[in-house]
Amino acid sequence: MATALTPSQAAIVKSTVPVLANHGETITTKFYHDMIEANPSLKNVFNNTHQATGHQARALAGALYVYAANIDDLGRLAPAVELICHKHVSLGITPDQYNIVGEHLLKTMKTVLGDAATDALLDAWGAAYWQLANLMIAKEAQLYQETSYWDGWQDFKIARKIRESEEITSFYFEPVNARLQLPRFKPGQYVSVNIFVDELDGGVWQARQYSLSGAPGTGYLRISVKRELGVEVGEKKHMTHPGYLSNILHDKKEVGDVVKLSHPFGDFFFDEEKVERDAPVVLISAGVGLTCLMSILLQLVAVDNLLRPITWIHGSRDAKVRAFKEHVDGVAAKHENFHKFYFSSAPTEGEGQGQDYDIKGRVDLDKVERKSLFPENKKAQYFICGPTQFMLDVENKLKSYGVKSERVHMELFGTGGVPRA
Repeated sequence: MATALTPSQAAIVKSTVPVLANHGETITTKFYHDMIEANPSLKNVFNNTHQATGHQARALAGALYVYAANIDDLGRLAPAVELICHKHVSLGITPDQYNIVGEHLLKTMKTVLGDAATDALLDAWGAAYWQLANLMIAKEAQLYQETSYWDGWQDFKIARKIRESEEITSFYFEPVNARLQLPRFKPGQYVSVNIFVDELDGGVWQARQYSLSGAPGTGYLRISVKRELGVEVGEKKHMTHPGYLSNILHDKKEVGDVVKLSHPFGDFFFDEEKVERDAPVVLISAGVGLTCLMSILLQLVAVDNLLRPITWIHGSRDAKVRAFKEHVDGVAAKHENFHKFYFSSAPTEGEGQGQDYDIKGRVDLDKVERKSLFPENKKAQYFICGPTQFMLDVENKLKSYGVKSERVHMELFGTGGVPRA
């Protein structure tokens, strides 16, 4: 483990920003290849799809660049560190694995950069790596301690499998060990689902994160998973598709089957302690992004019977792929301070405006009645989930209405979080 980062070493690390801009992805691509080749067990840890598509290497290259650029102001990286630590503990990352990563990262830098990788530069990056690693190890140890009653991956059986739309199916999981204490998770968080994929590299465990779509305090954990159309399970050319494990759940996993789940984690959630009881809440989603917001809605109904104003805004291609509409409509029928707006970007010929959807087109807050967005209410909180550009566009629109960024919460689910200009 390296010594503490000195000011002169920080300066060296910062000086490598142009190098990382030009060679970062070359470094990280070779890094992952060599590290996994030397440690085959890591195939069970890293996302096979992200490795095959280069997404993981690009994300790490970007992270190294940002870290080097902000080496003297790590406070700016706190949100990204929080997100990564939650993902790490959901995958069971251990401190000894940081040793493996640090060793191979420096070795790869030396190989790729050649003579430019001086002893001083490698020493500086070694110290910088361990500065960040120790920070993350400490945070992850805290998260593990908070969930110490839950030991690693736990076996859960599929108790129910319910089709919510043409693309989305809900899976209700109950613990195989009846004595396992189910977590009181925070609405908006996710679990990792770990499945053995026998057709990959002779068989490897692969984990994916799925938002919990149910409320805390039930006797089960529920996720609602989108099927990516056109993906055939077992077809080699489809094995690197981002939706491959989702399709395994849809096509191969039935009621009674057992999968492994992590404890719920995630830095995106509705915090009852920080949101005032009368604060309006606006839930904005596109596609399958509604799953984590459904958890928030269910909790708000359960806890305060929707005494606060709530607005539900959801965009989908058409009514056939929109999940949970019947449930949301039921909430609206019972609560006069609950308002809903459905957008359909390509409604089918048989759909009726005002019944199957409200507004034709993609989600556009300018087409939502102003009073249902509460832009002048300084307590209002906004929760957004959907594709990256969708979230950024909605965030920018809210800011144009005068909403402060600290009241806008986004599910930064992808590796590395959501980039901002």
